[in-house]
Amino acid sequence: MKAWLAQTRAEVRMTIRRGETLLLTIAIPVLLLVFFSLARVTASPTAHRVDFIAPGIIALSVLSTAMVALSIATGFERSFGVLRRLYVTPLGRRSLIGAKIAGVLVTEAIQVVVVAAVAVALGWRPHGGAHGTLLVILVILLGSMGLAGIGLGLAGWLRAEVNLAASNGLYLVLLLLSGIVVPVTSLPSVVGRIAVVLPSGSLAEALHRILGLGLNPTGGDWVSLLVWALGAPLLAARTFRFD
Repeated sequence: MKAWLAQTRAEVRMTIRRGETLLLTIAIPVLLLVFFSLARVTASPTAHRVDFIAPGIIALSVLSTAMVALSIATGFERSFGVLRRLYVTPLGRRSLIGAKIAGVLVTEAIQVVVVAAVAVALGWRPHGGAHGTLLVILVILLGSMGLAGIGLGLAGWLRAEVNLAASNGLYLVLLLLSGIVVPVTSLPSVVGRIAVVLPSGSLAEALHRILGLGLNPTGGDWVSLLVWALGAPLLAARTFRFD
């Protein structure tokens, strides 16, 4: 337990100290929140644009941390031999992976607080109440597991430089095609059907329903989130290489 706590603290400290990670996880989501809430460059299904944009930006924050930041950092740690050294210490595989997951969740908690505070300042009034808060936590946990599985899979399979390009490219694709800032109804029908089964798409749709409409996620949202939350980490565990 002590080793796990020490590694978790180290993961959080490294995340906070990396300027490029802070740009990806805090600055970019906040800038996109302000820009898309104030500028009428995309359609919005709600009267106040921030009511639609804020839940999507929370989903984007999870995407940026659980998949992209984790993947890039882990990829370079693997490339530099850090993971191989940590793997043979008393920390072990499970505690190492657990520490990385805990570090991701702590970072996401900070992101959600910052994004929510800025959104409220812009006039956002989230729905859902206490029940909605519990649903949001569960949805974010499932979404984080699925996206982290994808990120770790990329990091354990690709060279660090290739993984850097692949993670950032996938980030941009999912940003545009997952209903995060552009409503799924505004996408071509085929793209819209694909978007809602992606981990980022089902995460964004669930958060839009809870926080934007005060409704429960659909059965399809739960199925998609659960399949990705279970399947992606298992696949990553089978294919991950420490060196």
